[in-house]
Amino acid sequence: MAMEHVTTLECTLCGAEYDPGQIIYTCDNHEGTRGVLEVKYDYEVVHENFDADLDGTIPSQWKYEAFLPVDDEADPVTLNEGGSDLFEAPTLSEELGVETLVKDDGRNPTGCFKDRASSVAVTKARHAGRDIITCASTGNAAASLCGYAARGGLDCRIFVPGSAPEGKLAQPLVYGADVLAVEGTYDEAYDLSVEVTEQYGWYNRNAAINPFQVEGKRTAGLELAEQSLVRGDIPDWVVFSMGDGCTIAGAWKGLREFHELGFVDEAPRMLGVQAEGATAIHDTFHGSDDVSDVAETMADSIAVGVPRNVVKACRALEESGGTSVLVSDEDIMAAEVLLGSTEGIYAEPAAAAPVAGVQEARDRGIIDSGDTVVVASTGFGLKDTEGAKQATGGVERIDPDIAEVERLYGTAERAAADD
Repeated sequence: MAMEHVTTLECTLCGAEYDPGQIIYTCDNHEGTRGVLEVKYDYEVVHENFDADLDGTIPSQWKYEAFLPVDDEADPVTLNEGGSDLFEAPTLSEELGVETLVKDDGRNPTGCFKDRASSVAVTKARHAGRDIITCASTGNAAASLCGYAARGGLDCRIFVPGSAPEGKLAQPLVYGADVLAVEGTYDEAYDLSVEVTEQYGWYNRNAAINPFQVEGKRTAGLELAEQSLVRGDIPDWVVFSMGDGCTIAGAWKGLREFHELGFVDEAPRMLGVQAEGATAIHDTFHGSDDVSDVAETMADSIAVGVPRNVVKACRALEESGGTSVLVSDEDIMAAEVLLGSTEGIYAEPAAAAPVAGVQEARDRGIIDSGDTVVVASTGFGLKDTEGAKQATGGVERIDPDIAEVERLYGTAERAAADD
């Protein structure tokens, strides 16, 4: 296997190193899945192999193949994921009181940010000769993996908590996967997926333990750095919601790399946002003596009680000079409506949480009015229509009679017409 640009896999806890050419998930020196591994690179080789123009044209994340930990001879399994738009958001900016842009990853092929990691996972699994791939998920990663497994010709078997939204369960079924709804929490579904991986040898895509998945996610940081370079303005803050912690960790790694390689002059601070009902990363980062393992939030994509990438997430916050905040489910629902009604971007609850996080950070004086902020919308709203119904109160039902319209709008409409 030829991955000359990848030097080793390093344990985030003890520093032990492993051959990056093997299929390995966590460090042997630690119980369970605590010893998460980090992919290390020879950046001279990466720089030498990366010859793409930084002009803002990003047809897919594979523009950055020189940065990705895949074999030179592997054929990428891709649906043209990545290259998501960075939207100016003038109306949202006015509402938040700070210049805000939106990186909309809900436009990825399966409707979520997870496609960046799934493309890498299926590429590596197929190149390694594995024909069955699995993961545990609250819904998005499962749906994403199933789509890419279908594209790559692999069988897919996924584990989801029984409470996962129906919309997220229907999608993988259409992709031809086996969907196993575990009557338990996400963490129980996760543990089961790890157990079957060990027993049957299926390739595990779980981003929290598979070290190569964070590397796919970091393409969002590479893209954002390039898009900011073209705009001529590196943002002061980049805001992600946090569940397992691997998304914000990956994005920061990409942003940091472009800065350290000299492609951009500076790197932003990261703001991590968690729901008040699932606070483990926030608690750890702020040095709490009582880290919660509860996961009770309607934002199912970040409903993680025992996140596996706490170390990487906290490191991203610390290295960037950033921080984290908590927001309520009510704030998340209001943010979903705010993002949609101001900019026409329909985000699922976890993808709207960063907007609520900006509001909280503004209220607390963390983000100043003169700053520039990028919020990452990581999932399309049709993933969770029940959440949208809760956020909006549903539709207005009327009889087929003009008097009903008159009751709702007549006086105001006539006054406007008279003016």
